[in-house]
Amino acid sequence: MPDKKTVYLIDGTSYIHRAYHAVGSLSNSKGFPTNAIYVFTRMLIKLLSEEKPEYMVVALDAKGPTFRHKIYSDYKANRPPTPEDLSVQIPKIKEIVNKLGIKIVELEGYEADDIIATLSKRCQENGFKVVLVTGDKDFKQLVTPDTVIWDTMKDEKTDYEKLKKELGFEPSKYVDVLALAGDSIDNIPGVPGIGEKTAVKLIREFGSLEGIYENISKITQRKLKENLIKYKDSAFLSRELAQINSDVAIDWDIDMLKIKEPDREGLVQIFRELEFRELLSQFITRKEEKTDYRVCDDLELLNRIVEDVKKKGFVSVDTETTSENPFKAKLVGISMSWEQGKGYYLPVAHNYLGIQKQLNLDEIREPLKKILEDEDIKKIGHNIKYDAEVLRLHGIELKGIHFDTTIASYVINPGLRQHNLDYLTEYYLGHKMIGYKEVVVKGIKDFSQVSIDTAVKYSCEDADYTLRLKDILEKKLKEDKNEELFYNIEMRLVPVLMDMEMAGVKVDVDLLRKLSVEFENRLREIEEEIYKEAGMRFNINSSQQLGFVLFEKLKLPTLKKTQKTKRYSTDVSVLKKLCAYNSKVPSLVLQYRTISKLKSTYLDALINMADPETHRIHTSYNQTVTATGRLSSSDPNLQNIPIRDPEGRQIRKAFIAEDGYLLMSADYSQIELRVLAHYSNDEELINAFKNDEDIHTKTAKEVLGVKGREVTAEERRIAKAINFGIIYGMGPKRLSEEIEIDYKKAKEYIDRYYEKYKGVAKFRENIIEFARKNGYVTTLFNRRRYLPDINSENHRIRSEAERMAINTPIQGTAADLIKKAMINIHERIKRESSLTKMIMQVHDELVFEVPEKDVQKVKNMVKEEMEGVYPMRVPLKVDIGVGKNWDEAH
Repeated sequence: MPDKKTVYLIDGTSYIHRAYHAVGSLSNSKGFPTNAIYVFTRMLIKLLSEEKPEYMVVALDAKGPTFRHKIYSDYKANRPPTPEDLSVQIPKIKEIVNKLGIKIVELEGYEADDIIATLSKRCQENGFKVVLVTGDKDFKQLVTPDTVIWDTMKDEKTDYEKLKKELGFEPSKYVDVLALAGDSIDNIPGVPGIGEKTAVKLIREFGSLEGIYENISKITQRKLKENLIKYKDSAFLSRELAQINSDVAIDWDIDMLKIKEPDREGLVQIFRELEFRELLSQFITRKEEKTDYRVCDDLELLNRIVEDVKKKGFVSVDTETTSENPFKAKLVGISMSWEQGKGYYLPVAHNYLGIQKQLNLDEIREPLKKILEDEDIKKIGHNIKYDAEVLRLHGIELKGIHFDTTIASYVINPGLRQHNLDYLTEYYLGHKMIGYKEVVVKGIKDFSQVSIDTAVKYSCEDADYTLRLKDILEKKLKEDKNEELFYNIEMRLVPVLMDMEMAGVKVDVDLLRKLSVEFENRLREIEEEIYKEAGMRFNINSSQQLGFVLFEKLKLPTLKKTQKTKRYSTDVSVLKKLCAYNSKVPSLVLQYRTISKLKSTYLDALINMADPETHRIHTSYNQTVTATGRLSSSDPNLQNIPIRDPEGRQIRKAFIAEDGYLLMSADYSQIELRVLAHYSNDEELINAFKNDEDIHTKTAKEVLGVKGREVTAEERRIAKAINFGIIYGMGPKRLSEEIEIDYKKAKEYIDRYYEKYKGVAKFRENIIEFARKNGYVTTLFNRRRYLPDINSENHRIRSEAERMAINTPIQGTAADLIKKAMINIHERIKRESSLTKMIMQVHDELVFEVPEKDVQKVKNMVKEEMEGVYPMRVPLKVDIGVGKNWDEAH
């Protein structure tokens, strides 16, 4: 006999609430909350994918009171109202459920439980098995030989035999357990003093609620007996409230429960709007478009392409290579597109058995230069800096760089989770690209072993869709009034960064090796000191073993436990606080961690990354990573080498100039505080900077109340923390931790600061108000940062968004100013000192490698450009140092 068909009945209301609480704040970049939608949708799709059901219903509570409220007006009275950020997600959840082809049932006056009970009963009467998808214990009363409960979030199934054995009676009698134990969540009173365990024992012994009262004299526990008698009416009322109604008048037939074909297009639209990258990709189907992608494998065709591109005046370019690192990459092919739906692929270094005809790079270099090196032909690309570097290393200078779709996407919305081409084409164009892993499959070493036929489709699609994206993103930049920022700062910065990356910075490899040995020896010494102080040997890198030593063996106070595992926390903040207690171990561990990290992250890594011939390191500068507009660097990250620690300074000494050259460091002095003065128009701040006062000393006098004497180094340190704390939107709690004072004193300092600098207080108030109204803030150059949580009901989340609202215009404007300065300096270097190289950018500092004879000239030029980059209400100030190594120059 064939298996019975199965119906899945989903307790939608319960699951939506559980989904909402399952993950913290989650929203799309425009601020629409998405946590409940995301978790609920993932659960539903997983169920559809793994179980492949034919029949499914999502039951929801209808708005308004139910029949239970008529029985008992205080039913669910304790429940708080649905949070606003959940309420707005429910219509979108319903839309997704409908577009997945699943029926939603909700009925005025009834709860989802009653709908599920009724449908379950009718389905079983019609020969179906039923799966109740819920985590609600109330549903135990509905379990039968043909009904199982499945809590998908815990992946726990409860069937009839299991539940009957666990309870010791028929599951249908579980409602009597609820009658006695009550339910605080639903405000079902039950009988005071009776919990679920006691209730189960009573039903197991007497069979039912009626059975208990018929045998009340047999109950020997005095208090239990008294409560049962006193609250008899409450028990029977509670059963009436807890009883799920399985006879609701629902107009139904089995076909209405049948899952329909999903509306994939509709789901794609929703997932695009909500920025669900994974789900968007899952539901986009690759459409077979009519495209004209061809291979170019002869010079005659290439010459025709050159003429066509010249006439068009623009071209989208994409390179295919053997490595993501441009300095290790071999050029395999180039694709170009100048008309949507069309593209040519020029194979130059494919290498596999039975390869067809391809071009020789040496013979096509000159024809290609006619278009790729023509400034007047606009070049479009996705992460075009990479393509330009690869082409330069293969003898072609990509000029006329005009539009990078990665950077455009980032400028439009820096909060978008990804800016890669696959995602952007799905997000903006609803198109699923051929994936790199579909082309470079298992067994293929790199792109050179991909067949030319496959490469044509893959690479031309990249160039074509980059061109299509450009048209869309260009319009959006115009709508947001971001063209100036995009074209005049970000795009003009691309060749600057390219020259910096390709120049690289020289390191003294022998010194790095020597330091690595010294750091290793120092680590061994610290290890032995730690073991001696701890009175035992243990794994210092194990937080669990370190926690045991600190808190159980040495009996230091437990300050914090980890959220997930509830183990002792041994993070930096904890160790710093423990330094105040009578043990050397915390401070020694801090030293150990610092030196260990510097050794592995910098010393050993830099040795491996240095070019074996030139000893130069080529970092990669990223324009599309930070939300504020700051550049970041990677492979290696040069921006995190500590400047104040002696170990960090030793590493900086290994960054050196070539013979006949010196390193020059130009560092903006307190640029963010100067930007704050400009934004706030605060008279006190403006006058202080105009008079070249020490702003930290001034704040110490004004805020800490230092009168009639010199400000101490410690007082200046505190004042500095307050000044920068204001920029970073720091509240009293963070400030108190930062400068190790009590909360009350920190609050007093902040209040005094705003009292003294009234313009700053007004700026803070205005910027937060602007963010709440518009959902974003901007820099001086109109760089936007969306703040989706600025109106969150959660105080912690909202406070963090407010902190970003204050910090972003300041830090972002400082980032924009240094970018503008870099562009201007780069152009002047070309004209005035062509042998000078700008080689590093580290936050507010630029580092140059300058011929010794040009030092004074370049120094004057850099100072002029950096200080005069933009007219501000206060003067910008640059400190310049020169030396044979980075530490000397700083």
